[in-house]
Amino acid sequence: MNESLQQLQSHVPDYFANKHAAIQEVAITPDFHKGSGIPIGTTMFTQGFVIPQAVGNDINCGMRLYTTSLNEDDIRRNLKKLESDVRHIFFEGGRDIPMTRLQREAILKEGLIGILDSQSSLGGKGLWSFYDSKQQAEDIAKVNRMGSFLTDEVIGLDRYLGNEQISYDSQIGSIGGGNHFVEIQKVVRVRDHQIAGQWGLKQGQIVVMIHTGSVSIGHHAGLNIREMLKEIYPASLKHPENGIYVLPQAEQFQAEWNRYWSLLHNAANFAFANRLFLGLMLQKALNGVAADFEYKLLYDAPHNFVWQESIDGVDGFIHRKGSCTAKSAEQMQHTPFQYTGEPVFIPGSMGAKSFILAGLGNRESLYSASHGAGRKLSRGDTLKVDEAKFKKFVSRFNIVTPIDPCRHDIKSRQDILKKWEDELKKDAPYAYKDINPIIETHETHGMARVIAEVEPILTIKG
Repeated sequence: MNESLQQLQSHVPDYFANKHAAIQEVAITPDFHKGSGIPIGTTMFTQGFVIPQAVGNDINCGMRLYTTSLNEDDIRRNLKKLESDVRHIFFEGGRDIPMTRLQREAILKEGLIGILDSQSSLGGKGLWSFYDSKQQAEDIAKVNRMGSFLTDEVIGLDRYLGNEQISYDSQIGSIGGGNHFVEIQKVVRVRDHQIAGQWGLKQGQIVVMIHTGSVSIGHHAGLNIREMLKEIYPASLKHPENGIYVLPQAEQFQAEWNRYWSLLHNAANFAFANRLFLGLMLQKALNGVAADFEYKLLYDAPHNFVWQESIDGVDGFIHRKGSCTAKSAEQMQHTPFQYTGEPVFIPGSMGAKSFILAGLGNRESLYSASHGAGRKLSRGDTLKVDEAKFKKFVSRFNIVTPIDPCRHDIKSRQDILKKWEDELKKDAPYAYKDINPIIETHETHGMARVIAEVEPILTIKG
């Protein structure tokens, strides 16, 4: 990366307007591992330019967590119905999210604020009946940057926007593939009772953790950004072998600079909305098996994004790829977390323990933390694991996917069952490192403190 920068600076002196343009710092999280282009678990602070691939295509992939007043028995005694309702709502046409061009455009331009301002015209139809505007207005303060990266344009998504007629959105409420999930969990241990109390966490309680991002909208943005960077790259130079390009903050590239932030913000706003609607979808499913219960947002934040920030008086850009923002209480002034530090969610693998932490604002880590345990086996290698090991995993955990292996018409389809098994194998617990040493490293090095430990009861995979 530095070699590419030096080549640009020496052969094209006016490419960077800022004479101090450089990668100022790089920090890696304890779960650091190989990824496409830039490794996952990388936090990077640059001055004078951004590196779009240091965010990746799944722009604003992140975590959202709800606390509830439910307990484990509320879930266990209704598990079969809940699984059926979840499969219908998430995978069999039961999302029921009516929208017009007004709502879709508001989402892409203004994120969660746009939803709040535009939803009233739908009159609480479909899933909107679970959208409490008063509660949502309060919840926005519990989302990183209020869940709204403002932009005044939508680029290349006119087909998605549609017209002024109501239609049922097929994009919002998508979990996506890979390690993304929606999970019903129980709090099995509280380790910091004071902060847990402030966050509404207690032992035995049910919480809901959501991990996903901008899915197809993010890939649209990533493709457009990558092609734009190739076009402005100096014709006199050989393109970087690693395929990683930079975008200078310079007057000559002002149009591209503006286009980049619009594409980035369109995708990021969609991701915030996506996690919100996934939360409402699960609330709808829970509502079918439980009486009146509380369902409150704790926090929502990206771990794939770039923020314009100042560090030690230097204005620049913090890029995070698979890296949670983990700021201290002092850094979270004027937010609901000014006495606790920023909530950090580090999930284990599917079926394994996850952790809820509070950020400590560690300067060496660039105020960042891990976003998971990190892979131990490649997706290809997981398919070679002993079949008995996989069968044991499947028998112990409740997993809902688009394919129901218990359906009579599916049981006879070995091709479909094989595909279902292969997808689960790629994200089974044995594919990932042990989460416990990762968490210990965070505490030992003052990156974040553990508030509570949670274990899964039901995992929903796309």
